[in-house]
Amino acid sequence: MIQSTICPKFEKAISLLSQRWMALIIYQLLLGTQRFSKIQSTIGISGKVLSDRLKELEHLDIVKREVIPETPVLIEYSLTEKGHSMEPILRTIENWSQDWVKESELSSD
Repeated sequence: MIQSTICPKFEKAISLLSQRWMALIIYQLLLGTQRFSKIQSTIGISGKVLSDRLKELEHLDIVKREVIPETPVLIEYSLTEKGHSMEPILRTIENWSQDWVKESELSSD
C-alpha cells in the first residue's frame, strides 16, 4: 500500500489559516490599513487575543505594524505583500461559502 504524505508547507499554511481568528484578521485587512480598535470591533475579538494574533502575523511577515508618532500615538495595521498574496485564497473561500454554506449551518460562536 502506498502511503501519501502531506506537504509540510501546505500543512503549515492550513495550520495558520485554521488558527482561530487568523483568516478573519487577514480578510478584514484586505479592506486596507486599519487601527486596532476597528479590527477588534468589526471582528468581535478580545483585545488580548487580537494583540497576540497580530504579533504572530507580524512575526510571519503577513501584517505590518506602523506606529504614527502623534499625541496620542496611533498604531495602524496593514497587509504586507505576503499578506496580500492570500487574497485569492480568501476570496475563493468567500465565494464557496456563498454557494455552499446554508443559513441553518450558521451559529453564533
